[in-house]
Amino acid sequence: MTSTAINASNPLLDFSGLAKFDQITPAHITPAIAALLQQAQTVVSLLEAATDAATWDNFVLPLEHVTEKLGRAWGIVSHLNAVADTPELRAAYNENQPKLIEFWTALAQNLALFSKYKAIKNNIDFAELSAARRKIVNNALRDFRLGGAELTAAKKARFAEIQEKHAALTTRFSENILDATNAYGLFITDEAELAGLPEDVRQAARAAAEQDGKPGYKFTLHFPSYFPILQYADNRALREKMYRANATKASELGEKPEWDNSANIVEILRLRNEEAKLLDFKNYAELSLVRKMADTPQEVIKFLEDLGRRARPFAEQDLLELRAFAAGQLGLATLEAWDLAYAAEKLREQRYAFSEQEVKQYFPEPTVVEGLFQLVQKLFSVDISADQAAVWHPDVKFFRIEKDGKLIGQFYLDLYARNGKRGGAWMDDARARRRLGNDVQTPIAYLTCNFTAPAVADGVSKPALFTHDEVITLFHEFGHGLHHMLTQVDEIGVSGISGVEWDAVELPSQFMENFCWEWDVLQHMTAEAASGEPLPRELFDKMIAAKNFQSGLQALRQVEFSLFDMHLHDDYDPYGSQSVQDVIDQVRGQVAVIAPPAFNRFQHSFGHIFAGGYAAGYYSYKWAEVLSADAYSAFEEAAVGGNVVSAETGRKFRDEILAVGGSRPALESFKAFRGREPNIDALLRHSGMAA
Repeated sequence: MTSTAINASNPLLDFSGLAKFDQITPAHITPAIAALLQQAQTVVSLLEAATDAATWDNFVLPLEHVTEKLGRAWGIVSHLNAVADTPELRAAYNENQPKLIEFWTALAQNLALFSKYKAIKNNIDFAELSAARRKIVNNALRDFRLGGAELTAAKKARFAEIQEKHAALTTRFSENILDATNAYGLFITDEAELAGLPEDVRQAARAAAEQDGKPGYKFTLHFPSYFPILQYADNRALREKMYRANATKASELGEKPEWDNSANIVEILRLRNEEAKLLDFKNYAELSLVRKMADTPQEVIKFLEDLGRRARPFAEQDLLELRAFAAGQLGLATLEAWDLAYAAEKLREQRYAFSEQEVKQYFPEPTVVEGLFQLVQKLFSVDISADQAAVWHPDVKFFRIEKDGKLIGQFYLDLYARNGKRGGAWMDDARARRRLGNDVQTPIAYLTCNFTAPAVADGVSKPALFTHDEVITLFHEFGHGLHHMLTQVDEIGVSGISGVEWDAVELPSQFMENFCWEWDVLQHMTAEAASGEPLPRELFDKMIAAKNFQSGLQALRQVEFSLFDMHLHDDYDPYGSQSVQDVIDQVRGQVAVIAPPAFNRFQHSFGHIFAGGYAAGYYSYKWAEVLSADAYSAFEEAAVGGNVVSAETGRKFRDEILAVGGSRPALESFKAFRGREPNIDALLRHSGMAA
């Protein structure tokens, strides 16, 4: 078959516009990847053999062009694997993933290409390249070294083997979590067992049971299903059952041995440790930090321990109050792990005279999304409107962003949890911005959440109602999307989030969360489900009063996870006698004020570090929160009449943070926006932990 015929018949090979999600099937994956790998290898071979002096135009651009197509096609496959998992798709993904790993590993170790990048760097004309292009060349030289380009042949072979095994293990880690989550179902027919549960949670559980052709109610380990039980169910035994099922999933204590991630965790850590030592690093943490703002593991640990010390007195007070309330008001002499969310919600209701369920009635999905769009339009002088595209599920919506009437970005919005969809919330890039001759390829983002789907009553679908936490999650992911879509950098290697240090990539996302606590924002994005009335000021004031409710416990929890991650990759010996469980127990003994039960296997579903990009980098959330809180304080300082929605400050944030992407160091971008180095004061103040 000719290349033209292949392109005509395989939607994964059509790069002329948006992805053809309505046409792509698992059968398209293998032939498409084979064709793209062949094209890429042909270009690499031609570049290796070229005798002309390497330049940006004759070397970097051709390599970028062919690898961008390969990366974009595989990005579509990876996205579908995360949001629309089927046995056929999973098989095709797992069949082709090793081929991609082999290609990218070989590319990173290619001495001929490495030499050509060095020649560009050493050429007298290098200084004439734009700052963005110089950054790309320098990043490439760094990545060749980290990719093993300077290793011996034998070590290169082992390095490549490590990459393939690591990718397979991290994929299996995610699959085990997904399978364990999808397989669990708790059916309840006695309504008395559901006392305390909100009506919309019951409706969703009833609909889930009906889909399975069973009576009663079905509860799963998808967050919108299991967490309301922990938060609202009066039935303590039911709370314990759901907590135990979630806390042991994908572990040796879970339902099926084949979903146990215990061995995967150890082998992943061993491979990372070996990779680091092949590259002459002491451990994986040191290797990971080469691409981050922080310089050493010790710097990160010191930062986290300092934050933990500041938060601990507040956490101890939080726990003291919660235990006293649980004993005095709820009859719980001992506060167990499955009681914490329940007791906290009851205490919140008593202390602040409102419940999360009451607040939830004011956040219907259409009003929230429109309010988010209105805020972004005011802050950054853009327009957002509905657009048309093929999608992978009927729930998915598609939008476009324009500035001065010109398209600058688009995004898919996939908000609801369902079987076959990985848990959590994330942004990923479907296509990056780059200049192609006289044209600019505009960026496209995937924005994915796992909220409760709209309820269906008597065949009629009602708008989904979001908790305030879910609203914050939506704003968070949209912040990532803005970083990707509002970039003005034309070089793909540093446009949007590309090339941004990992511990700075959360800055725009956490920055956007702050607006969820502003009256001038919330009053325009709320409408009570029955009456359509906006959020009352009295209820908003109660929310603000409760904003930092148990913030000490929450801060220590993040410090705990971050220290666990850093110690695993810094001073833990995966071949030694100490277990991974020992590490997390020691960290908890150091920083936590409340320990989970012995059966808790949190690490077995810690996808951020074992199947995501946060290995030796989970601290990024707290590190970047210092940056984001300080950045937001600029809007507080510029507020007029209490209104922080400043178009002038928003323009500066857009121009100095969002627009520049990874074209310069994140610290330089922050200082260009703020006019100084970041400090922790705003974070402590926003968290209610300031002196």
